[in-house]
Amino acid sequence: MTLAERLRGALAEPAATPLLTHDLEEADLAAVQWREAAVLVPVTDRPEPGVLLTQRTATLRNHAGQIAFPGGRIDPGDPDPVAAALREAEEEVALPPAAVEVVASLDRYHTATGFAVTPVLGVVAPDLPLVPNPQEVAAVFEVPLAFLLDAANHAVAHASFRGRERRYYEILFEGWRIWGATAAMLVNLSRRLAWP
Repeated sequence: MTLAERLRGALAEPAATPLLTHDLEEADLAAVQWREAAVLVPVTDRPEPGVLLTQRTATLRNHAGQIAFPGGRIDPGDPDPVAAALREAEEEVALPPAAVEVVASLDRYHTATGFAVTPVLGVVAPDLPLVPNPQEVAAVFEVPLAFLLDAANHAVAHASFRGRERRYYEILFEGWRIWGATAAMLVNLSRRLAWP
């Protein structure tokens, strides 16, 4: 059985534990003009699979220096979120769309910055010669899938944002701090994926 087949078979619908849908107060949701976005959750096809993540450059206007999946806004020319996620991954880290076996589109997540993000789960070969776009990506690294899915690694933190106390998840791995929307989408994946 391929890794993609294993992942498809392990995805539960619906999740046993409620999914995170946004990092906003309920009262804020109706006022937001959502901008559609998509990200690729690239899982490496290894005996112990990993997930490729990027660190955004410090010079970006939005989310500078943060850890993220490859991805971004859905452009008018993108037929769907899958196409947008694949296009963005190619632009950001030179991952050819043909090198990704798409497994599934996952649950949308709404960010405090006004994005409705569709994560796209896909499988890629290990050790691809990825080349970060220096205008957008400072680093590409891999974290074991089992580590990211383990609820013991999902810490809850608090911060003040736009005058309110916000609660968010963070996952710490070998000096990398994965937090906010990226961590929330990983927590959602952990709640849907019955992984060994």
